[in-house]
Amino acid sequence: MTPHCPRCGRPLPAVPPSVCGSCGYAVFVNPRPTSSIIVLDGDRYLALLRAREPNKGRWDLPGGFCEGWEHPADTAVREAREELHVEVRLDRFVGMFIGEYRYQEEVLPVLDCFWIASIVDGVLSPDPSEADGHEWLPLHDPPPMAFATQDVALREASTLLGAVRSE
Repeated sequence: MTPHCPRCGRPLPAVPPSVCGSCGYAVFVNPRPTSSIIVLDGDRYLALLRAREPNKGRWDLPGGFCEGWEHPADTAVREAREELHVEVRLDRFVGMFIGEYRYQEEVLPVLDCFWIASIVDGVLSPDPSEADGHEWLPLHDPPPMAFATQDVALREASTLLGAVRSE
């Protein structure tokens, strides 16, 4: 598929990053930021069964895309409220990882941010438009997740928590 300029619609001379030969617009494909939480209950974490594509039916973490000027930490708290109907406290930043998200027949780069979080108010009630179910799964031996960055984040969280417990 030939990439096109988002400003004038003409074909680009190369895959971005490139400059449109017609209008001079510089085109970049930057990662879209996301935020997710790893809600813990002892040595288990909350996993949602995805109710929609991409990767419908796979285990997922609560989270989503940042709004235009929204800080990723605020996104994590907002997504918990929207997806789980609870208020959370972000306890520890786990990390940021470059990943991909398939949407409208494109593979988009994403910058996925992860926090360990605790529920501080409300009753856990996952939104059925987001999750077909939920379970508390073992952090030390998680199943494959919907997105590769979630697998990395869970391993990193397990390592971080192991280091904290041994101190």
